[in-house]
Amino acid sequence: MSTDTAKPAAAPVSAPKDVVADIEKFLAAHGGSGSAVVQPVGEGRVRITLVGEDGILGDQVVPDLVTANAVVEAVSGLTEAAGWDRELTSKVTPRPGHFAQMAGWVARQTRFPKARNER
Repeated sequence: MSTDTAKPAAAPVSAPKDVVADIEKFLAAHGGSGSAVVQPVGEGRVRITLVGEDGILGDQVVPDLVTANAVVEAVSGLTEAAGWDRELTSKVTPRPGHFAQMAGWVARQTRFPKARNER
């Protein structure tokens, strides 16, 4: 009788083709290359936040961290950033209307100042 409790080797995870295609399309539209920040968002999901060469933001959500890493490796021209450092955040330029889309009803208020890129 053996007490060895070794786990069977996990099957390699491949990047979902639709996610890879969407990211490649995003990169093509925003300078041809970009950075990715991989962030767990809860409920077993992971967000891949994209920053195009021109600073525009995009994102994709995948089921787990292993899949997210596989996606980043599968897309040429995409480099994984360690996090939101000063260099990356200073490069980000949200597209016009992004703040209103993210703010929802607050964006339609007249008492609040406009976002800095929409003045």
